[in-house]
Amino acid sequence: MKKYSILSIIAIAAAFSSCKPHIDVAAGTTAGTANFSRYIAVGNSLTAGYADGGLYLDGQLNSFPSILGAQMQAVGGGSFSQPLFPASQANGSGYLKLTGFDSSGNPITAAVTTNLAIRGIVNIPGFGNVTEYTKYTGDNNNYGVPGIKLLHATLSTYGNLNGYYERLLPGNAGTNTTAYLDFVTAQSFTFFSNWLGDNDALGYATSGGAGDVLTDKTVFAQLYTAVTAKLVAGGAKGICATIPDVTAIPYFNTITPALILASVKKANPSVAAIYISAKVTATLNSSTDTVHAPRVATNADHIILTFPTSKIGTLVSTSVGMLPYGLTPYSPIDNAYVLDSAETVITQDYVSSYNTTIKSVAATNGLAVADMYTFLNTIKTNGLLEDGVAMNTAYISGGLFSLDGVHLTPRGYAVVANEFIRAINAKYGSNIPLANITNYRSVKFP
Repeated sequence: MKKYSILSIIAIAAAFSSCKPHIDVAAGTTAGTANFSRYIAVGNSLTAGYADGGLYLDGQLNSFPSILGAQMQAVGGGSFSQPLFPASQANGSGYLKLTGFDSSGNPITAAVTTNLAIRGIVNIPGFGNVTEYTKYTGDNNNYGVPGIKLLHATLSTYGNLNGYYERLLPGNAGTNTTAYLDFVTAQSFTFFSNWLGDNDALGYATSGGAGDVLTDKTVFAQLYTAVTAKLVAGGAKGICATIPDVTAIPYFNTITPALILASVKKANPSVAAIYISAKVTATLNSSTDTVHAPRVATNADHIILTFPTSKIGTLVSTSVGMLPYGLTPYSPIDNAYVLDSAETVITQDYVSSYNTTIKSVAATNGLAVADMYTFLNTIKTNGLLEDGVAMNTAYISGGLFSLDGVHLTPRGYAVVANEFIRAINAKYGSNIPLANITNYRSVKFP
């Protein structure tokens, strides 16, 4: 069981023939200039319905494309099928659940490890171990693949490297040669949503800038242009989504330097500061890119949600002897646990460039844009009131984000689906009805 202390509170597709499919539209509704008879969703974990640190059946059933697809049916949309895990393996990859709260009111979580859909682990030479999940072979409209970057969309070997994509392919890991972009466009479709690109920045950020790299801006622009060209090649219309500001999510805003310092001061009032190992410059590709130095943490530094706060104050070996972790410049919090202010500036600069590309390519191709960057930042600043429900970006209590602090709750996915609907309606003159978010839960309490 994993316990967070006070410091760590932190549609079956329409059959296509040579004839144009007939669309039944209810009286008083219109699809406008779009055709929703076969809608497909392209994207990563946020598209798949990933939540609470895993992909599992309840999350899949409440993915934003599933909610969006259901609302599209009012204006002639077809049924929407997803690669669901079977009921007997409903817990999919496994996930975190909230089991209660400690005496101080802090959440306690536990990993769900039963009824999983894991069929094995295979070693891919030159890459490493890949977890394989139960294969899915039915109709599919949701091509969300957790972990995929835009950088992977045209990689022919990607079906051997990502178990979530491998489960959609007929071959086993090590034998696949179908690029993701070719796979999602193999069947005809009339409308698409594209929310690729988030992982091209998120991996760098969640690793504290230590475990991944940001996709080159020029490469991102080239790939996004190519992906969009293939999605619209058959005449389909669609919607593209911008990449959220990573600093707007609870993963980077729950464990703050101020919270840690305040907690330490309760036990030792003489402690004056928390120290981190921070990047010296905010230039990604300079000769000083890898240089880090200890300094006092500020509110501009983002400590990650999974930081083991129990380490604070424990004695660690340093060049000048045993010293309390995080409380001296000789024993700073490791870089991997902190997206420091310089790394934040770099990440935001790249995300801004990616979003400029997304908006430009969408405009060139006459596509709608769901500006999730602006939308989530506005919620972070002002909160959100929808269908009489007040929400914000706070961890657990905000209602939008799941226990992993990155992905959404069913209610959060419904909110996102509605934002997509507003953008689609505005661009194509349709009047897809909004989903009622009260029909969807937030964090599930025991």
